[in-house]
Amino acid sequence: MENCFPVINMEKLEGEEREKTMELLRDACENWGFFELLNHGISRELMDEVERLTKGHYRKCREQRFKEFASKALEEGKQSDTTNNMDWESTFFLCHLPESNMCEIPDLDDKYRKAMKEFAVGIEKLAERLLDLLCENLGLEKGYLKKAFCGSKGPTFGTKVSNYPPCPRPELIKGLRAHTDAGGIILLFQDDRVSGLQLLKDGQWIDVPPMRHSIVVNLGDQLEVISNGKYKSVMHRVLARTDGNRMSIASFYNPGSDAVIFPAPSLLEKEAERKNEAYPKFVFEDYMKLYVGQKFQAKEPRFEAMKDLENVSAHPILTS
Repeated sequence: MENCFPVINMEKLEGEEREKTMELLRDACENWGFFELLNHGISRELMDEVERLTKGHYRKCREQRFKEFASKALEEGKQSDTTNNMDWESTFFLCHLPESNMCEIPDLDDKYRKAMKEFAVGIEKLAERLLDLLCENLGLEKGYLKKAFCGSKGPTFGTKVSNYPPCPRPELIKGLRAHTDAGGIILLFQDDRVSGLQLLKDGQWIDVPPMRHSIVVNLGDQLEVISNGKYKSVMHRVLARTDGNRMSIASFYNPGSDAVIFPAPSLLEKEAERKNEAYPKFVFEDYMKLYVGQKFQAKEPRFEAMKDLENVSAHPILTS
């Protein structure tokens, strides 16, 4: 069935259907940039606990604050285009690597901190397992992608905890504007009751189906560069809904800030005729500085800007 969203049962990687499952993963990475995982190794009990605590935390600590902000923003949006440059979401960020900030978030209670810490450990293991599966499909040695992400302090790993509350005027504002993710591999635990996440495929917006106890995965810009375009990051967005509060817990396994990112040499060797079309080489932090101002724009100009920077670096101006 065309446009049937790829769902991968990781249990099948251990049995007779491994080859078929790896082929499904390859197709998802090459043609979708998104896929959904079942039986991924994170317990359902832990996921239920994280969901319960996340939704309770929003109601207790953030809902009223968001309502006050949203009411004012919508009022202003009726008279101007202010809402074109904002998102209908309530978020906070947790850093896990290279250093945790979990103790610095003031309104998290001990139970929530403990659950999120345990969840992050599971997600980190899953991210690293997925990177090795991607290595296998790309013909790279095991551990190549993890090593490529390691700057002097290892990879960067963090979680964006979001709630997308009901919006009375969804025609005025997006839950989250369309963008590609700048980093490496993104693992999302999303609400299974309230939809809203969509990806752009072949010029059409397609729903990412809510599925109980699944983890949605999408590829970031850095995997597109390392794979020299074999895998693609894709535009995605969140629609604002008139009913239901959508929970989203997105964990980002990214390169370290000083990691040098470039296409894997063995992939260039296999595609010698495309050497002139190779993606640029750059320091991840430099890419992020550019991304901050261009997040909601097309990614291609960012790659071109990095290529221009690479050419300038490679050809310094000689002075007497």
